[in-house]
Amino acid sequence: MLNALYGRDDLLPMWVADMDFHTPDFIIDALRRRLNHEVLGYALPTDSYWDTMCRWLHGHYSIECRREELHFIPGIVAGIAYVIQAFTQPGDTLLVTTPVYPPFLNLPKTDGRRVECSPLRVVEGRFAIDFDDLEQRAKGCQWMILSNPHNPGGTVWGQETLRRVADICHRNGVRVIADEIHADMTLPGHKHVSYSTVSPEAREESITFVAPSKTFNIAGLGSSVCYCANEELRHRFYSYLDGYGVAGGNIFAFIGAEAAFGEGEDWRQQMLAYLQGNVECLRDFLAQQMPAVKAVLPEASYLAWLDFTALGHSHKELENRLVNSARVALNDGTTFGGEAYDQCFRINLGCPRATLTEALERIAKALL
Repeated sequence: MLNALYGRDDLLPMWVADMDFHTPDFIIDALRRRLNHEVLGYALPTDSYWDTMCRWLHGHYSIECRREELHFIPGIVAGIAYVIQAFTQPGDTLLVTTPVYPPFLNLPKTDGRRVECSPLRVVEGRFAIDFDDLEQRAKGCQWMILSNPHNPGGTVWGQETLRRVADICHRNGVRVIADEIHADMTLPGHKHVSYSTVSPEAREESITFVAPSKTFNIAGLGSSVCYCANEELRHRFYSYLDGYGVAGGNIFAFIGAEAAFGEGEDWRQQMLAYLQGNVECLRDFLAQQMPAVKAVLPEASYLAWLDFTALGHSHKELENRLVNSARVALNDGTTFGGEAYDQCFRINLGCPRATLTEALERIAKALL
């Protein structure tokens, strides 16, 4: 894959959004126990699976959900695509804030929809929404895809920020797809707020997606869940999913997710403490070795946003030096919103600290 994307395969892979940590033993053990029953036929989620989902959402994010308000999804990117197909028509417009996770830009266009981009600002080292710009761009949009916490950069949107987003969307008739896949990776000292909880309008005019995949390193199992409180929206969307048979689930997705959310809290806390150390490692390295490089450090997740503008290199030169001199694979900032981000790259901190340090030392040597 590295060779196909970067032209060589001897790179430190600091780009793909999963972690270089083993999947927790309690998940592997649960999967092994199921394999002792040597029939891998059709499966339905059990009552204990749904109970575990509800307890996690309520206990961590104060989402008062019932079983019928949830639906299995084989991945959040797929889930967002299904919302676009179920609720919009070619030519309709979806609102995003940029820079943003590339599928949020690409999925609507693939389906013949338009994308309206509201650029974020960087204020005191974190992303901030330009509410005046968001208000103007919301006019004529049907849905907003909200990255909460934000990807890239890991900014945690607070209660007041989300309430203002909800007010703007409500006034303009815009419903919200809330991608909260990184919620469980909110780092020490920060608190995730689920979009659906900030106001009655937010609750009734949104669909929320969550998943254990990033937090517990089980993305390959394809296990996500969506939550929709509004009965009309829920009936339309869940009928679409069931009618097309696109979100039935599978044995290992159910088992892995239940083990993660049922047994994973202690492991999650230890993992977050380690990631916080990696964030501090990046912060300190940049301050000491590359002070011209500006970063949006994550408040949630293991993804940081690096801005190399002050070094004075062209985009092509940055790419060349990172790949062929540093031999480090990062995510190109232009994929998160176009040429405005051609001096930026996303880096994955979900790795052993020694790997992160080596990557940073290679980057400094190649760029300075």
